[in-house]
Amino acid sequence: MSWLERLRDGLSKTRRQINDTAGFLGTDVRDVLTNRLETIEDLEYALIAADVGRAATEEILEDIRRSEGKNLQDALMDALTLQLEPDSKRAEFRKLGFSPDARRSSVDPRGHVVMVIGVNGVGKTTTIAKLGQYYVDRGKSVMFAAGDTFRAAAGTQLGVWGDRLGIPVVQGVDGGDPAAVAFDGAAARAARGTDLLFVDTAGRLHNKHNLMEELKKVRRVIEKADPNEPAEVWLVLDAVTGQNGLQQAKKFHESTPLTGVIVTKLDGTAKGGILVPIVRELGVPIKFIGVGEQPGDLQPFDSREFVRALFDVNIPRE
Repeated sequence: MSWLERLRDGLSKTRRQINDTAGFLGTDVRDVLTNRLETIEDLEYALIAADVGRAATEEILEDIRRSEGKNLQDALMDALTLQLEPDSKRAEFRKLGFSPDARRSSVDPRGHVVMVIGVNGVGKTTTIAKLGQYYVDRGKSVMFAAGDTFRAAAGTQLGVWGDRLGIPVVQGVDGGDPAAVAFDGAAARAARGTDLLFVDTAGRLHNKHNLMEELKKVRRVIEKADPNEPAEVWLVLDAVTGQNGLQQAKKFHESTPLTGVIVTKLDGTAKGGILVPIVRELGVPIKFIGVGEQPGDLQPFDSREFVRALFDVNIPRE
């Protein structure tokens, strides 16, 4: 099964959420606006129910109202794609009718160290393993640093993944200082000239303030060990948590500025629209999305591809 097919299937719950509420998506926009205004209200409800958010929904509906010569589904797809574009210049190109979507076949991190953050339970450690596999497959040398020393067996879990993938893992002791592990990992990466280091971090301490302070400390010691790093800070967010996850993301972003977001478990929710407020409110790009447990189920995010899969448009069958 191709990635687009897996993505289409993974988004089936969100697709049903929108289609069941707004089962008129083949209607011409002009007909909807002149004869069936109630359908716009239905669409508004469907988008909010899919966790697109009220502010983004209002902008989407306004874009649809300005659409000419399109059916409602095409107008909605274009409006959603625009909302998923964090780059203002690219967004302007889209508004002018250009499509800047030369598909990004890979995500190339800036620098060499990627700090991976997020609350416990989002699949952070497993996601790091998938990222390691992704970059090894593309010819990169990779290391892991098991900096989540507070969660029982988190280091062991990452170590098992490292053994499976042939990726070196810098370990600490359970309950030890996660910043020390991050420092050792960054220093080792610099000394070996490894292409990429992914640093796992704690997702929970006894209160949120302490967690954020710990993450700041981890970032500082990485820079001491490897100047100008970490060049990337990626947040792993579980799509099932919806708006609650977005509020968590805002707290992380305030404390440790993000350069990207990885959204996991899109196959387990009808609220796949959460990607829109993530981009809109955080102002950072979505780097990867995940729709399953296999390594190939985590792939680079492409807005047009995501929207096509969401509406099952031009997706080749097996």
